[in-house]
Amino acid sequence: MKVIRAKRAGFCPGVKRAVEMVYEQVEKNAGVKTYTYGPIIHNEEVVKDLRSKGICVIQDEEELDGVKEGTVIIRSHGVERRIYEKMKGKGLTIVDATCPFVKKIHDIVEKESARGCFILIIGNPTHPEVIGIRGWAGERSTVIQNVEDVENLPINPGENVCVVSQTTFNYNKFKDLVEIISKKSYDVNVVNTICNATKERQAEALEIARHADAMIVIGDKHSSNTQKLYEICGRECKDTYYIQTLDDLNLNQLRSVETVGITAGASTPNNIIEEVQNNVRIII
Repeated sequence: MKVIRAKRAGFCPGVKRAVEMVYEQVEKNAGVKTYTYGPIIHNEEVVKDLRSKGICVIQDEEELDGVKEGTVIIRSHGVERRIYEKMKGKGLTIVDATCPFVKKIHDIVEKESARGCFILIIGNPTHPEVIGIRGWAGERSTVIQNVEDVENLPINPGENVCVVSQTTFNYNKFKDLVEIISKKSYDVNVVNTICNATKERQAEALEIARHADAMIVIGDKHSSNTQKLYEICGRECKDTYYIQTLDDLNLNQLRSVETVGITAGASTPNNIIEEVQNNVRIII
């Protein structure tokens, strides 16, 4: 059996930065109540370890209302302007671990919205990153994720439209949607905000899946970028398995396989990837 592990598997720079910032606060804030607003990243194993070190997760705005003091760490996905201002108003110490690529989108939509542009966000409307982006985009904004959404846009002909994307959106889908939007009678400014790490990760996973007999995609079930990796790999390799940890993988399914590919989402710790890789090699 041949095992091909993607070079771009695991923590992206933004996730690595966010996780390191939380662990720094663990060291600095002994005796100080410390929270993250939402899970710092979409990975249950990381969140579980942080809980064991005293980091509490604020799940929503209602829970934030009950926090009276302490330090709140903004997760890598970022938050809406309204939530950020509420934290400041409560006098909480804020540590902003928003991914720099996401923060850049906040700045873009805030500026373009102030110029009078309608903000069109391509992404999953329920994803925390997209909710955060829209929270900086003003009232004249909407989110789309498929062709049907494009056909029902609440935008008048001739309007100035600024198009941005969720950082982890599928690059090919983004291009397809932009092509359709560009044919409409809007004055369109497209800003490709899909991060390079995402594009490279997806392209590498696609290439590995084309040559693999089985593909293992490792990541949290709530991870948007891992879900997209699974979709991409599944189209090229019918035996594609989506797992969170080694416990989810039936190694017997791989015994008759000649080539196994392994990739992982941007929130997957390296130790989990290595554990899967090492155990796959054992059955050779």
